[in-house]
Amino acid sequence: VVKAFEMEIIPAQRIVAQIGGTLVLTCNTTGCASPSFSWRTQMDSPLGGKVSNHRTYSTLTMNPVGIVNSHSYLCTVICERGKKEKSVKVELYSFPSDPVIEISPSLVAGEPAPVICRIPDVYPSHHLEVLLKKDEHVLHEEDFLDDDSTNTETKIVTFTFHPMAEDAGKEITCVARLPIADMDFEPKERTSSQKLNVNFGPQNTVMTASPGNSPMEGDSLNLTCVTQSNPPAQIVWSKYLAEESIQHLIKNNVLFIPRVHFNDSGRYICEVINLVTNKTEEATMDIIIQGAPVITKLTIEPSTTVQEGENVSIQCSAESNPPPKIILRRKSDNADIGTSSARSILLPSVMFQNGGDYECVAENKYGNSKSEITLNVKYGPKNTMITVFPAALKEGETVTMKCTSSGNPAPVISWKKKKATGESEKISKNATITIQNLKNQDLGLYECEAYNQFGKEEKAVELFVQARLEEPDQMISLIIAFSSVAAVAVPAVAILIYVSRQAKINGSYSLVKALRLKV
Repeated sequence: VVKAFEMEIIPAQRIVAQIGGTLVLTCNTTGCASPSFSWRTQMDSPLGGKVSNHRTYSTLTMNPVGIVNSHSYLCTVICERGKKEKSVKVELYSFPSDPVIEISPSLVAGEPAPVICRIPDVYPSHHLEVLLKKDEHVLHEEDFLDDDSTNTETKIVTFTFHPMAEDAGKEITCVARLPIADMDFEPKERTSSQKLNVNFGPQNTVMTASPGNSPMEGDSLNLTCVTQSNPPAQIVWSKYLAEESIQHLIKNNVLFIPRVHFNDSGRYICEVINLVTNKTEEATMDIIIQGAPVITKLTIEPSTTVQEGENVSIQCSAESNPPPKIILRRKSDNADIGTSSARSILLPSVMFQNGGDYECVAENKYGNSKSEITLNVKYGPKNTMITVFPAALKEGETVTMKCTSSGNPAPVISWKKKKATGESEKISKNATITIQNLKNQDLGLYECEAYNQFGKEEKAVELFVQARLEEPDQMISLIIAFSSVAAVAVPAVAILIYVSRQAKINGSYSLVKALRLKV
């Protein structure tokens, strides 16, 4: 059976090819033993491909497919039995890859940000439709209906939007569509998405205190600083000091004080810094430490040991909340020197009587606190006195003379006796001297000297015979002790009172006139 002479082109009819791809047209024959093939375009343009003839078929390979291949191709077959022709139309498109989105990786909330979507190598571009979406919300639409490009082109869509803090983590999507009627190709829609990294803040900064902003002295305190920021903010803690200076503390979101003291009271600042947005924000809180008073200072100026006559300042201060009542007093008499919140008490030209233990008492509704300090007043000898025992003396008796004096440090006591030559002879370094079997040679002027590093004071007493008493059976010497004061001492008198029986006194000597006492 002889087959009829036939031909066909594969693929047949309308062909849709992507620019840059590969297209092979095959021209087949049947019923012809030695066919002759030829290819041409309808407009006799260059083929834009490679022809390969085989025994019963011929191929036209276009690799890569280009704009030059947008034609109707005609295959002609000549056989001894005749000639036949068939044509096929090649239509082109280019939509090779997904869009490319360009967004700054470091957006700042509230500041304009360009979004660029590039659709590479599109053809025909007048069919292109582009949408920009933020999640499901359409930000921008654009088409290219007026585009008359005759070759593939990369189309660019640019849109400027203002990202907000709540946009962080959302997606910007570029949707590119190439809907060409009666052209069967896939995909006709391509998308690309990019997650937004929106830098924002710091904002809504809040400081909290646990257990509260008025803890008791000795409690722990937790200060926490919370803010909204991307990237996470750097947190710096500080505290206002006197004279508007600031003490920097730590860099952390939590400031922990295990045991608070009164000096921890003050205004605390939490400063949050976003190093990307270059923005800062602050939160402040006043912390007030409550509790019983703590005495912070109890001093004596210029020193706890002073010399009589110096100006002395006693200072006592305490801290607490509520503020304390401060009482400063000398313990020996419980006399309040002053009541104040914190001040100095001045003792001008201090006297030795001001020495002793001083007490500072600070109190408020939570309790009280006490502290003591000793004021040591140094002074020279004072109130030096000589006492003689017994008051009425007789020859042959024992006489005791005692010298006393006050001073700080305690005075050193020494005794001297005036010799007939007028010179003084040291006779004792004891405060008390005793003369046994009183004789005439024991009479005379006795001097007592009280001495320390701050001065000296002297007193004197004179033993002499004032008169003689006549008795039927004996004569008894009357010894008078006369006390006088040295030039450096305060005048004082020690009188020995003589009690005797009735006697006849020879002469007219007046004891009162002899003594001439001075007070």
